Amino acid sequence: MKSGHSFGAVRIVVALLAVIAVALALWQLQRGKGDLIVAHATVGDTPLTVFRAPTTTRAPVVVIAHGFAGSQQLMQPFAQTMARNGYIAVTFDFTGHGRNPVTMKGDVDEPTRITGVLVDDLARVTDYARALPQSDGRAAVLGHSMASDIVVRYAMAHPEIVATVAVSVFTRVATATSPRNLLVIVGALEPQMLIDEGLRIVNLSTGGGAVAGRTYGEFDKGTARRLALSSGVEHIGVLYSQDSLREALAWMNDSFGRTSSGWIDRRPIWLALLFGGLIALAWPLSALLPQAAPVPMGASLAWKPLLIAAIAPAVLTPLLLWKAPTDFLIILLGDYLTLHFLLYGALTAAILWLIRLRQRKAATHPPHHAGHSLARLESLPDPAHPRTSIAALIIAATVAIAYNIIGFGWPLDTYLFSFMPIEPRVHLIAAVACGTIPYFVTAEWMAHGEGARRGAYALAKFCFLASLAAAVALNLHKLFFLIIIVPAILLLFVAFGLISNWTYKATNHPLPGALANAILFAWAIAVTFPMVIR
Repeated sequence: MKSGHSFGAVRIVVALLAVIAVALALWQLQRGKGDLIVAHATVGDTPLTVFRAPTTTRAPVVVIAHGFAGSQQLMQPFAQTMARNGYIAVTFDFTGHGRNPVTMKGDVDEPTRITGVLVDDLARVTDYARALPQSDGRAAVLGHSMASDIVVRYAMAHPEIVATVAVSVFTRVATATSPRNLLVIVGALEPQMLIDEGLRIVNLSTGGGAVAGRTYGEFDKGTARRLALSSGVEHIGVLYSQDSLREALAWMNDSFGRTSSGWIDRRPIWLALLFGGLIALAWPLSALLPQAAPVPMGASLAWKPLLIAAIAPAVLTPLLLWKAPTDFLIILLGDYLTLHFLLYGALTAAILWLIRLRQRKAATHPPHHAGHSLARLESLPDPAHPRTSIAALIIAATVAIAYNIIGFGWPLDTYLFSFMPIEPRVHLIAAVACGTIPYFVTAEWMAHGEGARRGAYALAKFCFLASLAAAVALNLHKLFFLIIIVPAILLLFVAFGLISNWTYKATNHPLPGALANAILFAWAIAVTFPMVIR
């Protein structure tokens, strides 16, 4: 009894610390905005946000563009850094991305038409920004990944653009003198080909021998060139790096001949504290969930059948989908991911059924030397066990889903990327869930139960990631952009895997955690990937 009270006290302490962490993180994130005026507007169908200090008048504008599968929230570190240093910063959602309701039309493998649409988006937003009452008419553009090519193309066609910053650059159109004052920023942990591309661009003006961290050319003549490497970051981390923000701000100041306070956005530590607090809070809160079953439910697999159930779908799924048509949803790559989840889950369910069938058959006709172990198999819980409380399952699943979507959704949408869906994306969540639900339900069932092996959950998730990697390797041309999101999927598996395991321990049933994760993943996929009609 004393031990139970102590454990309850620990939960209370963890809950208090988690709430303090979340509150502190939110305070610091809001504090980072300072007294900035943040205004939302729409140009045509393009939603945009203007960041400026109250005292900013007659200042240059910096138009900031996100990359593939991104949204304007992702670019807030650059926007707030520029705005708090006296610039007018403008972010926006490209066609097909974020809260932009217009669907891209064309083939991203042959992106000439789509590129033109995105350049037009940038042009409309830049024209709007330069006409703002507080603007002095001068402008610079900054773009990440996909948008690095877009901002370079736009600035080359508009020589009045004073400076261009290309983050995680890949463009073949830059020349030795155009666009004006070009800064290339690449994360030091990004693929070497991006670093090489940055060097190639700078070498166009130097004739060779360019090195990272050195500025070439003259700002007054518009010929300045520089490659900056942001230490210790990859393709997404480069957007939050102190090196990236400092380099971009210094470049704007040199290009426009301005000085500033040097304030730099420092949100990574507060984002980590915020989401770490939300994850930690789930542990004490999970104790409030109703118990759905008297004993732990699940497949309770020994190592041999567990390995079969984990590895076979991982191998078969990418092979079966290698040549399969997957263009049935308007979210690029979301259709393939939906099929991958669905087939993976179906194969896992079939294998689990065969294993269960074999166990029952063995229990009915046991060999003499295996009577004891087979008797144990016969006693394993049945998925349709009558003692399972349907009401408790519904309550636990509803609470878990709400915590994932609302508890994490609001800060994600506010500080990281567009998470709250616009109308055209709502039905896509349901469509993707048709794939994620079978996967998560079967994966959670496979990894749990009274006799479940330690490490079964991690094995299941590792096999799924390996399966995605195999799919990309088999069809690199079509699935290349999945490489970018695999780290994000791994992070989600770890974070929400912890929450689903705590949910399982509280309810004795894998279904609530499985449904919560399935809805979260379906939601994230449906709101993140660009809408494209091919």
